[in-house]
Amino acid sequence: MNVFRLIPFFALLLLASCQNTKNSSSASARQIKADLNYLDNYIAEHSSYAGLNGFDYQKAFSQFLQEHEGQTVTQEEFGLFLTTTIGKMGDRHANVRGYRFPSNLCFPTAFAPYGDAVVYLNSITTTQQYEFAHPAFPVVKAIDNMPINELLAKATPEDFSAPKTAYLTKAVRELRDIDELYAQWGKTLPNPILMTLSNLEKTKDTTIQVELVDRSQRRWKWDEQFYRQFFMLDDEDYNKDSIIQQLFSIDEGIGYVRIPSMVEQDEAPQLYARFNQFMHEIEPESKALIIDVRSNGGGVRDLIYEMAGYFVHPDSVYVVNVAQQRGEQPLNEDLKDDLHHRYLYAKDELDEREKEAVQTFLTTFTPMYDLDPTKFSPFHYMLFNGQKLAQGKFHYNKPVYILCNERTFSAASVLVAVFKGLPNITIAGVNTDGSSGNSERFRLPKTQLRGKISTMVSFQKDGKTLDGYGTAPDLELKRDVDQILWKRDAQLEDLKALIKGDKGEN
Repeated sequence: MNVFRLIPFFALLLLASCQNTKNSSSASARQIKADLNYLDNYIAEHSSYAGLNGFDYQKAFSQFLQEHEGQTVTQEEFGLFLTTTIGKMGDRHANVRGYRFPSNLCFPTAFAPYGDAVVYLNSITTTQQYEFAHPAFPVVKAIDNMPINELLAKATPEDFSAPKTAYLTKAVRELRDIDELYAQWGKTLPNPILMTLSNLEKTKDTTIQVELVDRSQRRWKWDEQFYRQFFMLDDEDYNKDSIIQQLFSIDEGIGYVRIPSMVEQDEAPQLYARFNQFMHEIEPESKALIIDVRSNGGGVRDLIYEMAGYFVHPDSVYVVNVAQQRGEQPLNEDLKDDLHHRYLYAKDELDEREKEAVQTFLTTFTPMYDLDPTKFSPFHYMLFNGQKLAQGKFHYNKPVYILCNERTFSAASVLVAVFKGLPNITIAGVNTDGSSGNSERFRLPKTQLRGKISTMVSFQKDGKTLDGYGTAPDLELKRDVDQILWKRDAQLEDLKALIKGDKGEN
């Protein structure tokens, strides 16, 4: 990696560190009320998730105003309240930014999720691997006498509505910056801090004192090794041969394509060209193909259609995603363009074969929410029309495995959801962190806190929303200890072993 690309990144870290030392700004009760009125009106007009899951954000706004009547409120307290409130609405793209709690003291090493537990790790700089910080007692049972599950439950309020596994991973990663968590909770952070550890069987415990370190000495948060390899890349970097060659391989008849990001075709034409070339190269000799979208944070849907040209039979038409857009009805051209950019079309925009497919689909489709037709558009459909997709491609009629994890998000989670259930395709890994919302950004007039909320509800084929549920795998493959410690990629190796052991039937 080019070291000069890291300079702006670390400069931002330094700036954030300096900002932590400044006095917090505050807002008057009148300013807070003005901002909540503004946000209430914004949510009421634009949000696609407000009220759907039963959470009453307006009640939360009123309670906050009552509790702080006549008081000044810090930027941090107000920002955390908004994050907590919006996080409960079920909108996985929603967030609030523009505030920061102190984060001067950190754990010296890393934490990682292991099943439903948390393990405490040391990084080994010589081997670029991890090891258990205390091999006989690697599992974290409590921190500062606070049970680990109780601590995790309030570690990342922004992700309150995430699927269980996705929430756990996000919360575990927050543990490193323990100073920030204690500041959010209004607690005094002890240093050193007491940790209670257990063995893997959770039958024996021990306690240790951990000396916290300055944020300048902190280590990277734990990530999957395959994620760390590509996370600093821009879309344009996927035109570089040195990057592209790492994403494609074939081994013992199993093709493999790693997709770290859902990049736009116009931004990375060389990646798309290589994908098409690779599909033709492996067609005669491969017995299966793996598409790896683990820890892919999303982007755009272009790659989905590039792949569908090979995975969907030319005679087939499938409805694979249904969405409804919030907005004044009928939708204006800008909102229509937003939907078209996501390959979503109204029924009257479809050809006759596609309309027939929609009619058949609707006989069994039951969305989990019946949305107000005065506020939401009619259904818009994402379809795979094999005849249209087949131009310049061929039908790859061998097993395809899409490998995903709990950090497969946004457009990458859409990829998993739309291919699930199609012939010859198996979803492997763990449940995704589903999200698809066509978000809009806002800035509050008084405190200048900023954020975004979704304006679209996206349904999977089974009627569930992507947000809050994600997509479950057909074949569950969990990471093992060796994968956590960066010794091997257990999920990928286990999937390849299963493919080699089957008969190619799916």
